Amino acid sequence: MATAVSSRWEVTDVAPKIGSAIRTDKETLLSGARAGEIREIMERRGVIVFPQIHLTDAEQIAFTHTLGTFAHEEGERSAGNDGDTVYPITMDSSINPNADYLKGAFYWHIDGTMSDKPILASIMSARALAPEGGETDFCNTYAAFEDLPEDEKRAIEGLEVVHAMWRSQLYWRPEPSFAELNAWMGRGNNTLPLVWKHRSGRKSLVLGATALQVVGMDLMESEALLVKLRDWATQPQFSYRHTWSLGDMVLWDNTGTMHRALPYDHKSGRLMHRTKLEGEEAFA
Repeated sequence: MATAVSSRWEVTDVAPKIGSAIRTDKETLLSGARAGEIREIMERRGVIVFPQIHLTDAEQIAFTHTLGTFAHEEGERSAGNDGDTVYPITMDSSINPNADYLKGAFYWHIDGTMSDKPILASIMSARALAPEGGETDFCNTYAAFEDLPEDEKRAIEGLEVVHAMWRSQLYWRPEPSFAELNAWMGRGNNTLPLVWKHRSGRKSLVLGATALQVVGMDLMESEALLVKLRDWATQPQFSYRHTWSLGDMVLWDNTGTMHRALPYDHKSGRLMHRTKLEGEEAFA
C-alpha cells in the first residue's frame, strides 16, 4: 500500500522579533491546507518570506484568496479572473501611471491610514530586480510597543494622531506646485489612535510618514514624540531587511508592521507584483 508523502514545509525565523521564512511548494500554498497556520505566523511574526517560490500572477491571486478576502486597488478592477488582478509596483510610469504616488513608499509607513479599516496584509512577488538597492525594510510595531518602558506606554496610550497622505508625499517632493498639493490634500486626513488596541488584546504603534501631528500637542512637541517613537520602532531588534531574489514572495501583516523600500535606480526596471487582503479590523 502506497504511503502519502508529506509536502515540504520548513519554517525558520529570520530575525529575533520579526519575520519567518517558509520553504514549501506551490501545491501546498494553493491548496489552502496551511492557510490558518500561515495567518497565525503572520500575526505572530509580522512578515513571512517564501523564498523563490515563483508563483505566477494567477497563482498569487489564488493564494491570496486562501488567506482571506481579496482587496482590489482603489478605482481599479480589471476583467478576467473575476476582476482580480495584481498591482505593479514600479517607478516606470508606462507600466504604472501612478508611479509618482509610490515614491512615498521609500519612507516608513503603514498602508491605509486614510481608511478606518486598513488592509490586513500585502503579498508581493519579485518580477524584476534593480542591480543595486531596492531591498524592503520591515519593523514589528507590536514588539516595539510591548518593549517600551511601562511609564512611556502609559504616557502615549489614549493619544490620537492626525494622518494625512500629503504629509508622506512631501518627503519626496518638499516643494510641490499648488495644483499638486491640492490634489494630495483632496485625499483628506484621518485621526487615528497612536496605540492600536487590537481585538486580540495586543497593542501596536500606529506611526509612519503620514503621521502629521499628535492631537492637542504643540507642533514641536508632537514632532519630537513621533520621531522618537519611529526611531524606537525601527531599531535592529524590531526590524528585518529583505534582500530580494527573483521569484521571492513576501507576505506581511499591515496591521502590526511598518515597511519601506530602499532607494534604487528608478530606471532599473525593478518590478514587484502586489496583491492585498481586505481589512478585517478597524483602528481602535
